[in-house]
Amino acid sequence: MEPNSETTATPEGRHFRWMQLAMGVVCMAMIANLQYGWTLFVDPIDQKFHWGRSAIQLAFTLFVVTETWLVPVEAWFVDKYGPRAVVMFGGVTIALAWVLNSYANSLVLLYAAAIVSGIGAGAVYGTCVGNALKWFPDRRGLAAGVTAAGFGAGAAITVVPIAKMIAATGYESAFFSFGIGQGLIVLVLAIFLRKPSQAMPMKKKQLNLPQTKIDYTPAQVLRTPVFWVMYLVFVMVAAGGLMAAAQIAPIAHDYKIADVPMSIFGFQTVALTLAISLDRIFDGFGRPFFGWVSDTIGRERTMFIAFGTAALMLLTLSVYGHYPVVFVLATAVYFGVFGEIYSLFPATSGDTFGVKFATTNNGMLYTAKGTASLFVPLASLVAASWGWHAVFVIAVALNATAALMAIFVVKPMRRTFILGSEAPADATTHNARVA
Repeated sequence: MEPNSETTATPEGRHFRWMQLAMGVVCMAMIANLQYGWTLFVDPIDQKFHWGRSAIQLAFTLFVVTETWLVPVEAWFVDKYGPRAVVMFGGVTIALAWVLNSYANSLVLLYAAAIVSGIGAGAVYGTCVGNALKWFPDRRGLAAGVTAAGFGAGAAITVVPIAKMIAATGYESAFFSFGIGQGLIVLVLAIFLRKPSQAMPMKKKQLNLPQTKIDYTPAQVLRTPVFWVMYLVFVMVAAGGLMAAAQIAPIAHDYKIADVPMSIFGFQTVALTLAISLDRIFDGFGRPFFGWVSDTIGRERTMFIAFGTAALMLLTLSVYGHYPVVFVLATAVYFGVFGEIYSLFPATSGDTFGVKFATTNNGMLYTAKGTASLFVPLASLVAASWGWHAVFVIAVALNATAALMAIFVVKPMRRTFILGSEAPADATTHNARVA
């Protein structure tokens, strides 16, 4: 019988894992527009069909829910069969989804396309992040951050082309053309993805980073209180970021600054397009940067810095967001510190629950993003009744609370969990050696 190519020896030279990381980053970049490019389509769709922003944004929520809540299922296939087949499936699915969007003439079809899109994006996202954790047990924060940066910054290079295509030929052609192109690139790269043929050796650094020696199964992880506390903090932070990502165009239009010409850092375009472009660049840079910082000073300390800065930027937007320069710069800084949740939480999950089931365990934690997406349509309703200021105030409160919880709740819980669970394991190992 022919051996499975996913589990037999692979050419894992010194640089091979960096090649795997690079391909994962490109795959992530190809699914970025499914989330971060969506805001460009909301108003054009509404202008054509007059369905209302809240109804259209429900599609965004359905996308994020299916993208996240199904990741544990998709991750199970990755842990069992390897990353190649799952990412190939994702490439086909995301292409199909945007083609459906281009033909959607009813909310039902728009919602169906969002669900298909979410399934495909989750297959790619969960696989690439989980694979990075397996290839880089010694640099989890950096590896997860670099991979997540592909998703965070991937839309930066395509925001302007998409906006121009929407203006020139309509949003339908933009959906169709970019959907086919993105799907094909993912499909081709998936062929070359591998998981390590054996456990990668841990090159443990002399850092104050508590890391478990035990590989917890998904069932065991779900029974631990520390997992659910991390899940809650994830939801609190993700809610504000998803709201901003989905609503940035409507917010700019309501503030009457969307079409104001601007020039910052060499970029010359209208305020909305400039804001989205800088948001993607800062988001992409922030993910590996904060992942690296967390490898150096610790996960929870990094969370405190990032969440606190996010609260400050949201507060700035609530008060001075109607000034174009403030809007562009504050949103850029905000997304620069928001995206780190997608590098810090996977790294924290790997540190806490081990590497063997890292794809599935991180996938379960990642479903918090889907839970947070349920707040996106609510943000539209709150804004319609009390204005965007009220939405920003709520997001500020959530981020500030999450920052405090990271230091005073998550940090001691994680340390106690890791040290407490490993003491019996060490004792068992010692007794076995004595016997």
